[in-house]
Amino acid sequence: MMLTPERPLAGILAPLFALRGSSDFGIGDVGALREFVDWAASQDFELVQLLPINETGSDHSPYNAISSVALEPLTIELSPEAVLELLPEDFAELAPPSELARLTSGPVQYDLVKPLKRRLLARAFERFNASSWKRNDTRARQFRAFCKAEAVWLEDYALFRALIDENGGSEKWDEWPPEQRSASGARAWLARRGNAAVRQGVELAMRAAMYRQFLAWEQWRAVKAHADSRGVALMGDIPFGVSYYSADTWSRPEIFNLDWSGGTPPERILEVDAFTKKWGQNWGIPLYRWETLRERDFDWWRQRVRKVRDIFHLFRIDHLLGVFRIYSFPWRPLENGNFLPLNEEEARARTGGELPHFTPLADDTPEHRASNAAQGEEILKVLIGECGEFRLIGEDLGEVPPYVRPCLQRLGIAGFKIPQWETEPGGTPVEGARYARVSLVTYATHDHEPLRAAWDRWMATIAAAGSGDPQAANARDFAWQECRTLARFAQFEVPEITPWSDEIHERLLRAVLHSNSWLCVFMITDLFGTKQRFNVPGAVSASNWSERLDAPPSAWKNDPARVAKMARIRELLREAGRVSTADYGDGEGAHASLI
Repeated sequence: MMLTPERPLAGILAPLFALRGSSDFGIGDVGALREFVDWAASQDFELVQLLPINETGSDHSPYNAISSVALEPLTIELSPEAVLELLPEDFAELAPPSELARLTSGPVQYDLVKPLKRRLLARAFERFNASSWKRNDTRARQFRAFCKAEAVWLEDYALFRALIDENGGSEKWDEWPPEQRSASGARAWLARRGNAAVRQGVELAMRAAMYRQFLAWEQWRAVKAHADSRGVALMGDIPFGVSYYSADTWSRPEIFNLDWSGGTPPERILEVDAFTKKWGQNWGIPLYRWETLRERDFDWWRQRVRKVRDIFHLFRIDHLLGVFRIYSFPWRPLENGNFLPLNEEEARARTGGELPHFTPLADDTPEHRASNAAQGEEILKVLIGECGEFRLIGEDLGEVPPYVRPCLQRLGIAGFKIPQWETEPGGTPVEGARYARVSLVTYATHDHEPLRAAWDRWMATIAAAGSGDPQAANARDFAWQECRTLARFAQFEVPEITPWSDEIHERLLRAVLHSNSWLCVFMITDLFGTKQRFNVPGAVSASNWSERLDAPPSAWKNDPARVAKMARIRELLREAGRVSTADYGDGEGAHASLI
């Protein structure tokens, strides 16, 4: 797929878990994505952006994956057509309609969805293991070929995944028996087990984990081919880090510094709790030992990029700033509560003199800035060498050093433009026509409040300022400033109390579509003008990573208001020159080949 800034694209960001399919099991899967790709193509959108799809741990966060390569088994589409080892009677037995009815309405219920899909996948593996792999048939050969081709990461992951099961479902490898706390130790433990049944049980669990990955990679490669056929580019996401409790840290501890946790410094825009306001966000991701990775020619990072390229046309790196320098905490997130009430001197006493700071160097001297800039450029050149020109997108938001964006432009990496944050020193918004061509413009990422929710909050804050409370007045001034910045970017003026309307929504959509940015991406909630939120950074909540859209795309055509809105949005796409002309068929829209 030829992706070039010469031809601007419009896209939609939709978390996979949030999508509904005509036959999903309570969470978005590959089947739901295929339906969404078809709908996006019919609406003249040529890009679909997803959040990371690597396997998650107990917190379900796509940005805290337990493997840098292994795909989340929950994304596997389950049907007799999609998984050849499943039969119709398996669904009647293991996923009866009464149980599905509880799962397919409302948000994702991970405590119910995971066991249900795991049961069906176990039944599929049981049938596969009892027959196909023992014979030299096509399916067995495909599985063996997959295991051989992916051995460099798959074998460690499979053992790690089997040991999670062995340890009651916990990925916290530092709480496992001492002999299992590293890949080398676990292999030695497994080899000397006198109990053949235990050894065989672990080996069977490893084979089952490999089988699930075989299915997942097979389906994801197929959905990429389907997107190709519809002229829709799939945009993936690589988190900057991996979970402390991941197969990677367990099997390759030498490339990680497990004593420090990555995060971000305090930011006004993300003051969601007292700790974040005081100390910043402590994500708990281990830091990289870049000197070790450099000695190995960045092999681990090269592998990450190659694997994401297998199933996506282009991808973004979340928190790209981390390749230059990352804000680092000398304690893990579980200790945040202990540090919240402490001042800096008290915190130093607890950590042996350390406070959160940027690693490897602060941007406090010209020499340090030059060193950080050189490190980031070196790493990015390696990644571009693996993915090709214009395939890598950089999420460059937050406290951005002055050397980052010039580096991205030199390398042809599209950075982000959030209109309400792109302002002149006096607060005047930068016109979209002045945005760098190689950039991605959007009002919101998965971390941000949807447009309509923000607008309604501003209006409520402004209305409440009449109480005479000085704090309310200050809040009103800030809300008014935010509201006016957005309105001025979209080139309209608003009275102080202006409820959300279709007209405001259309003006905001038109403004980014007419910007100079190569890529214009709308969060699905901003496209529809709804208020659902998928994640609140720094907050631990059951609502994070669980909100779902109201219906499958096939049902949206039954909503006259949505049909009318999308018809108008297709007109806006054409007006902005973000639609092509060749017809891919099977849809209402028409757009040119990207091939």
